[in-house]
Amino acid sequence: MRKYIFLLMILVIGITVNAQGYKVIVNQSNSTSTLSEDEISKLFLKKNTKWADGKTVDPIDQVASSGVRKVFTDGVHKKSISAIKSYWQQAIFAGIGTPPLEKSDDDEVIKYVSQNAGAIGYVSASANTSGVKELKISR
Repeated sequence: MRKYIFLLMILVIGITVNAQGYKVIVNQSNSTSTLSEDEISKLFLKKNTKWADGKTVDPIDQVASSGVRKVFTDGVHKKSISAIKSYWQQAIFAGIGTPPLEKSDDDEVIKYVSQNAGAIGYVSASANTSGVKELKISR
């Protein structure tokens, strides 16, 4: 009986984690369809600044207080939001970069990405992403 309870708990935890997920989106004109978590991290940290077609990458973050930002940051960067903020503070101080723009919610990210060809953003797993292209994430 314990074995079945344990399996049920694992299933429930898996569903909960999945429900708190995110989607990575790009402009519909972007030819990219799949990226790895590492590639996405490099785009958001501006370590890679060009798409395959030569367009400039324009990453869009959500505000630090956003739940989806925490899930995205943990999953993609494998770091805390404060560690990523520290990364950007050092980059600004060294004069080598500035952090991505921040938008207040899913709708603002979707609107921005739909209007900017080089943009990449992330939204809650439950967000309606019509008007943008959802990327497949390889792990």
